[in-house]
Amino acid sequence: MLNRSFWKGRRVFLTGHTGFKGSWLSLWLDALGANVTGYALDPPTQPNLFEQAGVAGTVRSIRADIRDFSRLKSAIAECRPEVVIHMAAQTVVRRGYEDPIENYSSNVMGTVNLLEAVRQLKQPCAVVNVTSDKCYENREWVWGYRENEPMGGRDPYSNSKGCAELVTTAYRESFFPPESNGQHGVALGSARAGNAIGGGDWTSDQLIPDLIRAFLAGEPCLIRNPAAFRPWQFVLEPLRGYLMLAERLTEDGPRFASGWNFGPIDTDAKPVSWIADELVRSWGKGAVWTQDTAAHPHEAHALKLDASKAKAYLGWHPVLPLKSALEWIVEWYRTFHAGDDLQRITRKQIEQYETLPKNGS
Repeated sequence: MLNRSFWKGRRVFLTGHTGFKGSWLSLWLDALGANVTGYALDPPTQPNLFEQAGVAGTVRSIRADIRDFSRLKSAIAECRPEVVIHMAAQTVVRRGYEDPIENYSSNVMGTVNLLEAVRQLKQPCAVVNVTSDKCYENREWVWGYRENEPMGGRDPYSNSKGCAELVTTAYRESFFPPESNGQHGVALGSARAGNAIGGGDWTSDQLIPDLIRAFLAGEPCLIRNPAAFRPWQFVLEPLRGYLMLAERLTEDGPRFASGWNFGPIDTDAKPVSWIADELVRSWGKGAVWTQDTAAHPHEAHALKLDASKAKAYLGWHPVLPLKSALEWIVEWYRTFHAGDDLQRITRKQIEQYETLPKNGS
């Protein structure tokens, strides 16, 4: 469970706060009473959750590039954070093919810049670097990857996330070793999550946003890889993991400064076609999808995470079943379609999620 008193008044530096996951986390941190400084480029899509849910009114928002080291260093120094959560990144596999330079500069050098700014700050803090389930060397296994598996990735996006993990390890071992935490005071962990889904995601070339756009337009949705398996999870599931990890890093950095998987249960690793069918059924009103037969760049067919470590040592495990998550998502986009208050529905789902039982598995 989250310790609400831990976050009350806590200074948090959050990169990527204008993105989909960053907007959800900003609203959650606001509800927890944290003092949040957000650092990011303008929202990556139009429309976007950041503007739709009025996130700017809940954080101190800095619009700047994670690749601008001087600006980033200054912003972190001004914030004097007790917790840093790094989520600013290029997040789309296909865009990594289209612009690999931007992909690597954002995901690798952006991580270097963030960790170097923390190093030069010379102040105790907990740092959670959010990467991706795609950081692993994917051998298309049917079982989940564990935190000690090799990093890899055959496409630029996945490879850049593996590189970001290697950068994190190098900084931890070179500058923030857990055994001397009492001297430097920085506890550095990394977090790898599955495919986070939820209302307010308008990213191009992502399954649920593509489906919703097609439903709203009354058109069939073209799907590239309907047989591909992905570890689907409601967006608040991994975000709760990041927050729990930040708490533990602050309280006992040497024990928790490492990599962590926050993936769904095995039965929620479903093929793309299953998700599409469920949303078609739930949306109704003539919603339909069909397979896109055009040629596309390679994407992994099967990918799972083993979250046993997080369950054993953090007490974290998924609490919202996938079918329920899809119902919440449809509720959010129906609220959007009706022109109703999107901050209200987003905060409502955060409150509902917080009331779910956290015991058991």
